[in-house]
Amino acid sequence: MHKKRVVVTGMGLVSPLGNNLDDFWSNISQGVSGIRPITHFDSTQFPTKLAGEVVDYTPSHFIDLKKSRRMDRYVQFALHAAIQAFSDAKLTLGTFDPYRAHIYIGTATAGQGWVFDQYETFREKGYRKLNPFTAASTFPNAVSSNIAIEFGIKGRCDTISSGCASSLNSVGYGYDAIQADRADLVFVGGSEALLYAPIFGSYSIARVLSTRFDEPARTPRPFDRDRDGTILSEGAGILILESLDHALSRGATIHAEVLGAGFTSDAFHMIAHEPSGIEMAVAMNMALQSANVRSTDIDYVHLHGMGDQSIDRIEVLAAKKIFGDHAQNMSFSAIKSMIGHLQGASGAVELIATILAIRNQLVPPTINLDNPDVDLDLNFTAKIAEHKLIQKAMVNTLGFGGKNASVIIGEYDV
Repeated sequence: MHKKRVVVTGMGLVSPLGNNLDDFWSNISQGVSGIRPITHFDSTQFPTKLAGEVVDYTPSHFIDLKKSRRMDRYVQFALHAAIQAFSDAKLTLGTFDPYRAHIYIGTATAGQGWVFDQYETFREKGYRKLNPFTAASTFPNAVSSNIAIEFGIKGRCDTISSGCASSLNSVGYGYDAIQADRADLVFVGGSEALLYAPIFGSYSIARVLSTRFDEPARTPRPFDRDRDGTILSEGAGILILESLDHALSRGATIHAEVLGAGFTSDAFHMIAHEPSGIEMAVAMNMALQSANVRSTDIDYVHLHGMGDQSIDRIEVLAAKKIFGDHAQNMSFSAIKSMIGHLQGASGAVELIATILAIRNQLVPPTINLDNPDVDLDLNFTAKIAEHKLIQKAMVNTLGFGGKNASVIIGEYDV
């Protein structure tokens, strides 16, 4: 069966470095840090005191006030990003078959923050004081369901939860659905709002967070010799994928083409990753085979780059397995150095960043890379963005539980 070509026609996001595409790109291309002291709660007791918070955000500016009050913050973020993407794609209601439109949205933590808050209410005041919208607002499928309601989507509507790889996995589901001609149009992406004290504490006790806080903009430090962990962040990224035929039939602007995707599981450990990098390399090779391109065709790789001593090394090992000598001719970078780790939303936001990099032929930098680790010897685009011809790029994400995801995108070629 002839497989449909899959293109990106809409993008939207909410992030620590901007709540629209223009602000986001301006900041990441200039190497601006979005890491700040936590304001959502008192961080005195925690060894980590920084986060990538979304600022200057009033949900009622984008969503009906009454409706927004019935949504967890992660739902608000996702719906706002979806509204942006729908507008960016220049879609209008009634111009597509709602049964041929799907939704696949990723999240790692869903509405856990609201649940923790409501538990305190329950413990102190009893069940009669609970918010009656707690269940509907905190289910993992609250995001996909609210997007379906907003745009009248009546096709498949699912939530993908595979840790930090959730939103890049959602792209894979959408890509497969369109290629197989089960859908014409798919919303994909992810959303997280996990900056609540109990969630933050659980990451702190797991020792995955950077404990530097004297200079907020100086951490995390992906691939740096002195890296000591990541920084938790919040936000959402939503993309609209369409079959090429569907996009052309309505005269859509095409931002990029999704060329291939690959996914594996380490089957190794819930937090640690398989140390040789072989499973990440297999996912990357699957993506290359899916895209029917050679490793030497890839110009730029956006790495997971969370600033962890072990995981950063695993990524480099995987890249060297796949790209060999060509790795020395390529550019790599990691914008988590600027926005922190958005968990299940990170892959989608970083995919958007990579599409913008292709559009602008500019590799965003990896900031805070002052002392490169001697064994991590790739071109990480340290500190300053790099002008480069980018025709095809790869985006990689690793998730808790050993989830590996790799997606290849390229310029749309008629």
